[in-house]
Amino acid sequence: MARAFERSVLAAFGVAALLCSCAPGSVIDKLPGDMGLPAGTPERPATPYVYPAVHDMPPPRETPPMTEEQQVILEKDLAAVRSRQETLEKAAEAPEPPPKKKKSATTKKDTDAAATKDGAKTNP
Repeated sequence: MARAFERSVLAAFGVAALLCSCAPGSVIDKLPGDMGLPAGTPERPATPYVYPAVHDMPPPRETPPMTEEQQVILEKDLAAVRSRQETLEKAAEAPEPPPKKKKSATTKKDTDAAATKDGAKTNP
């Protein structure tokens, strides 16, 4: 019994919604004609705007697309250029090695002789 009541209420709401959706058509027809645009709006252009043709296809290519062999060759060339460029960048970023130290003019015999003059020996 409760379901029958719910169904009849839903049917009534459905009919009311259907009638309300048809009503604005007659109301819009009864509006005054001068209610269209607000005051001070610019006039519409005499010629309509030209939009780009969306569905037009581009002309066929003058050159054919690359074959798979040509793509593989091009990829190998690009990889070789990239690796060559990376090695050049690494060489440019690498710091220069420090200059080698010059050997002193004194030898071990000279330092031993200087140590004995002072009376103290140097640690080996």
